[in-house]
Amino acid sequence: MLRETIEKIKQIDTGLMEEAQRRLDNLTKPQGSLGRLEELAKQVVGITGKIEPNLERKVIFTMAGDHGVVEEGVSAYPKEVTPQMVYNFLSGGAGINVLAKHVGAEVVVVDMGVAEELKTQNSKLKTKKIGYGTKNMAKGPAMTRDEAIRAIKAGIEVFEEEGKIDIVGTGDMGIANTTPSSAIVAVFTGESPERVTGKGTGIDDVSWRNKVEVIERALEVNKPDPSDPIDVLSKIGGFEIGGLVGIILAGAAYKIPVVIDGFISGAAALIAVGLEPKVKDYLFASHCSVEIGHRIALNKMGLRPILDLNLRLGEGTGAALGINLIDAGCKILTQMATFGSAGVSEKVR
Repeated sequence: MLRETIEKIKQIDTGLMEEAQRRLDNLTKPQGSLGRLEELAKQVVGITGKIEPNLERKVIFTMAGDHGVVEEGVSAYPKEVTPQMVYNFLSGGAGINVLAKHVGAEVVVVDMGVAEELKTQNSKLKTKKIGYGTKNMAKGPAMTRDEAIRAIKAGIEVFEEEGKIDIVGTGDMGIANTTPSSAIVAVFTGESPERVTGKGTGIDDVSWRNKVEVIERALEVNKPDPSDPIDVLSKIGGFEIGGLVGIILAGAAYKIPVVIDGFISGAAALIAVGLEPKVKDYLFASHCSVEIGHRIALNKMGLRPILDLNLRLGEGTGAALGINLIDAGCKILTQMATFGSAGVSEKVR
């Protein structure tokens, strides 16, 4: 299934993007005057293969999982917060619920590896649990290679189960998940853990130094191979990160724009791009997180963030805002009049 999904991923349609550019240049405005909104619309055309894309159904996948490395004191919050926040998502009280509703997006919550059995019959929850949290990566592999592959496949499955989607956003929930994300970014960029590790949920300087040392220890113990993205995921990743990799791969395979959220989604994107470099052209970086490693990850993939709002919540909140602007760009392309249709005089040659 994973191999088949990767094989479906093709180059985006650059010829159709040129056609979109000609239409953008003929709209009733100075050429290029709507800046990145025009660029976003043109990329959507290339991704979807549709000269008039309609982003009607917007879906944000918020993947949840726990991390054994939390026992190393790397987070300001206990792991019990992960299931508590999942219940909050399901009841509609979280930041992602508010912003998704604001932009007309649905939120699909997925239990990829929460460390307890979630006691709910809520139909909004998709259960794809690979395990009850990962193992402590500071002492050995976070998961087996088979579990890593299963996590990616679960992301593909939950994407396919949703049916028709026009644009997808990625989100996450998992106490301590900035720690594996920092480790992943360090491996793929070659930067030191110190350079890519932030303060996550708001730890103090002493805890930050401990966090860096934990990541250094995890890299030394596991020696993840950057040429083998599944090896990296299995040794220093998380179940929800694997699920996000699957969402990203599936989006690219089905020619659907993928709007990644913040740092954790950025780490997942590095793995997905490592598995298939063509994935990069299907990605939109919604924003640049306060987490210091996020910009380094985006630069590695050649992605330019749409927004920079000092966000660091995760959940898919930045992705929701990014989706809104991408949709605006597409409406400029498809709904704005041309000089000819509006009877407006063009630029003097």
